[in-house]
Amino acid sequence: MLVLGIETSCDETAVGIVEDRTTMRANVIASQVELHAPYGGVVPEVAARAHLEQLQPTIDEALRVSGITLQDVDAVAVTSGPGLAGALLVGVAGAKALALALERPLIGVNHLRAHVEVAQLEHGLLEPPLLALVVSGGHTSIVRLDIDGGFHQLGSTLDDAAGEAFDKIARFLGLGYPGGPRIDALAREGDPTAHDYPRPMLDQPGYDVSLSGLKTAVVRDLRRLEAAGTDVVLPDVAASFQEAIVDVLVARTVAAAVTEELGTVVLAGGVAANSRLRERMTAACAEADVRLIVPSIRLCTDNGAMVAATGANRFAAGLYSPLDIVADPGLGLDEPVQLARVP
Repeated sequence: MLVLGIETSCDETAVGIVEDRTTMRANVIASQVELHAPYGGVVPEVAARAHLEQLQPTIDEALRVSGITLQDVDAVAVTSGPGLAGALLVGVAGAKALALALERPLIGVNHLRAHVEVAQLEHGLLEPPLLALVVSGGHTSIVRLDIDGGFHQLGSTLDDAAGEAFDKIARFLGLGYPGGPRIDALAREGDPTAHDYPRPMLDQPGYDVSLSGLKTAVVRDLRRLEAAGTDVVLPDVAASFQEAIVDVLVARTVAAAVTEELGTVVLAGGVAANSRLRERMTAACAEADVRLIVPSIRLCTDNGAMVAATGANRFAAGLYSPLDIVADPGLGLDEPVQLARVP
């Protein structure tokens, strides 16, 4: 069984090919980072136009890498949400055309679920029930994957997502875009105890997080230091800010795993590539006797293989999407994409 997956939810045109649910045959990404860097963030119209230009060449390259032809593909999977409306439309339209021309099933995929299920390409099929922390530029959610395959959200951000907070502080510090990797790199040279930034909501029940207050505290602290004529050591700021975010994410996730009696945690999403988060989550899960599954960095960020893997799971269950499936920018993590059982 070969499934081709298309991902165009934001600023990466990505195509992956997965065989028998767990074997990655290709994972090709056409990055748009250089296009958006001058603007300090993703420009939706620019992203959509770039997807139009890059989708077919990316499909061709994935086929070349995998050593197959389009006729070998058994199903076409595509991210149908959440994401940028224009970007999603390019991928969904392309996948529809491909599925129709090939007379193959079309499978819509929830982008956030795909970030979790991609772990099966390196760790084998997931065995629920388990907990997942999905943390990216637009999302920060703690969810339970149940035995029936359903996702139940236990907690989420009340304001900024972790990746969004990283990007905003990186922009304020003049580090450029994308902010997360740059803060991660700079923080390795700094002292995480140099600045005492707040850890919002850790003293409150539940698993929700809030990061806008932390972001504001960093900005106010730097302005105060500058007004006083005090030298600002950027690596110390980056390390202290990063440590505060990591403290919140790790504490909330491990608490949820222990309370919900879930023995496995999957760390997923673009921010899962953060080195400090991976290090701290590994230590905390080991201390709590909880198994931690973390995809390699190349599979944490947006990619086509995660869409193909998730689509392969649905295809194996005999599920597909109608050709009138729509792009849904606001699709929630606990909301399934429109699917029907193959007659």
